[in-house]
Amino acid sequence: MTFMAIDVGNTRLKWALYASATPGATPLAQGAQFLEHIDQLAETDWADLPAPRTMLGCVVAGTAVMRRVEEQLDIWDVAPQWVVPSESEGGVVNGYDHPPRLGADRWVAVIGAYRRLLARGDKRPCVVVMVGTAVTVEALDASGRFLGGIIMPGHGIMLRALESGTAGLHVPTGDVVAFPTNTSDALTSGGTFAIAGAVAHMVQQLKNHTGVAPACFMTGGAGWKMVPSMSVEVELVESLVMDGLLEIAQLRGL
Repeated sequence: MTFMAIDVGNTRLKWALYASATPGATPLAQGAQFLEHIDQLAETDWADLPAPRTMLGCVVAGTAVMRRVEEQLDIWDVAPQWVVPSESEGGVVNGYDHPPRLGADRWVAVIGAYRRLLARGDKRPCVVVMVGTAVTVEALDASGRFLGGIIMPGHGIMLRALESGTAGLHVPTGDVVAFPTNTSDALTSGGTFAIAGAVAHMVQQLKNHTGVAPACFMTGGAGWKMVPSMSVEVELVESLVMDGLLEIAQLRGL
C-alpha cells in the first residue's frame, strides 16, 4: 500500500516513495536523477523498491520525457497519473488566463503552500518561490486565489547568458558579498541579488494588493543558497512540489 510522487523538472527527476498519500508523511525512500539518466531508473534507483499501489506526478520537461518515465514505471502494475493544472483544486483557484498553460510544478507547489497554511490555521496571503533551473515567484491571496507569478532565469542560466554574450567573463563561480571586488564574486552576487530583489518586489506587491504582510515560502534545489541573502523573511521548505502532490493525491483518494 505505497504511493510514489514524481516531479520531472527541466534538469532532474525527483521521486519519493511513501507508505501512503498522507500530507506530511516521511518518505520511505527518495532520490533524484538527471534527465539524461532516467532511462535506467527501472534498473537502478527503482530496482529494489516495493511496488507502489498508486502514483502521481507533475512534468514540465515535455511529453517525450513523460513517456520515458512511464516506460520505467512499467516494472510495476501502476497506472501513471499526472497533474494537469485546472481551474481549481485543493482549495486553490487558478487565476491564470489559460489555466492548463500554467506549469504543473508551479500549480502543485502553490497548492502545497496553501494547504500548509491551512493546516496551521494561518489565514494569510503568501508568496511561493521555487529556485531551480528557472526561478518562479507566485502570489496567492488569503482566500486561495492564485493571482499570478513571474518566471526568471536561475543562477546557471544567468551565468551562461553572460558568458555567451559578454567577452572575458569565463570565470569560476564566486561568493555572495555586499560589495564584490572581483568578477567571480560580482557575477554570483549579481544573480543572487536579482532573485532576492524579485522576491522582495513580489512580497511588497502582494502586501499592497491585499493589505496584509504575506508569508513567503522558498523551495527548490538551490533555495538554501538564497536564504542568507534575502531581504524579506522566508520559510525554507524542502519540497513544496512533493508536499503538493501528497495533498492532491489524498484529496483524489489515491
